[in-house]
Amino acid sequence: MAEIQRRKTGTVSIGQVRVGWEVPVVVQSMTNTDTADVAGTIEQVAALALAGSEIVRVTVNNEDAAAAVPYIVEGIDKRGLRVPIVGDFHYNGHLLLKKFPATARTLAKYRINPGNASIGKKDNDNFQVMVECAVENQKPVRIGVNWGSLDQSLLTRMMDENSRQPQPLPARDVMMEAMVVSALESAAAAERYGLRRDQIILSAKVSGVRDLIDVYANLAARCDYVLHLGLTEAGMGAKGLIASTAGLAPLLLAGIGDTIRVSLTPKPGGDRTEEVVAAQQILQSLGIRSFMPQVTSCPGCGRTTSTYFQELAEQIQSYLRTSMPEWRKKYPGVEELKLAVMGCVVNGPGESKHANLGISLPGTFEEPKAPVYVDGKLYKTLHGDTIVAEFKQILDQYVVSHYGQRAKSAKLVGAR
Repeated sequence: MAEIQRRKTGTVSIGQVRVGWEVPVVVQSMTNTDTADVAGTIEQVAALALAGSEIVRVTVNNEDAAAAVPYIVEGIDKRGLRVPIVGDFHYNGHLLLKKFPATARTLAKYRINPGNASIGKKDNDNFQVMVECAVENQKPVRIGVNWGSLDQSLLTRMMDENSRQPQPLPARDVMMEAMVVSALESAAAAERYGLRRDQIILSAKVSGVRDLIDVYANLAARCDYVLHLGLTEAGMGAKGLIASTAGLAPLLLAGIGDTIRVSLTPKPGGDRTEEVVAAQQILQSLGIRSFMPQVTSCPGCGRTTSTYFQELAEQIQSYLRTSMPEWRKKYPGVEELKLAVMGCVVNGPGESKHANLGISLPGTFEEPKAPVYVDGKLYKTLHGDTIVAEFKQILDQYVVSHYGQRAKSAKLVGAR
């Protein structure tokens, strides 16, 4: 696979996490707990971090939430999780950061929405105060423009200017331009107030796929700031997953984007970590990063009326998820492992040969045997009711024999 040429930017440090051109694209997420609920927020931050979120954002919308932040960070530290906690501010961030200096010090980054920070208004210094607080505490800032809360004075001015043109642009184009202008003008203001360029991240969030691609392509062409990507409201289920993938993939393949979030709407009581897995899978499917072994499996057809291969694929996926926390520590590189679980002999052997480890089940009305391929060669053929257990054993042996050696080699190199 051809290497993706990333757009060159600086590098921003968010706690112990670096974001920018010189480092891989970073996955982040956001809690949906009441931040004032310290125990509940700690649990969700921990779950997101353990799922692979490298940055976690929390809402800081009132005094109770602001007062809770230092305890949340302390609780996460006690669990041995070194995930940066970012504060999300709207409307009253200037008041909260000043009233709760421990929160201002403890947060790893501030997220400011210029449309909700009254930037440029003479009667409100919200934006300036938050930036100066970031400068005082040496914290990076994400200036997050959102089309649902775009600076209305800026948009009105640009719409008026457009209407006076001989050939006015469509309103949609003016809004996209206003988002870019808002981000760039806000970044310039932040620098005037003392932030360095390597402390600024920009985002321009929309909820339409074509809009997302257009606004970020425009923004990326006009600055070298670090960019955070994501649909602002991707949606629920398949819609959210497909829209996020359709929007993020073209940008990432063009080298645009340094950190991403997939903003999925969870089902009531649903698992918040789904958005982390989705973001990881987008990056891994594009060949940008590897997070866990990938399983290729066929969709099934009239030759595979038995559900056995589906059950095997599901069990192997589940086995990988439960094994990876330990494997990741002991077997460096195991996340690049490729497996194939195929349902019949039509494409099964070929797909299995392309994987590191593959199994081809017999389909329907065929002799009940399942050949296993290791690195493209037939290793053995499994029979009977123990196929799943035996395949897991072969998988374990492969992980130890191939990635255990990497761990030993790394230790030897480090000892020299």
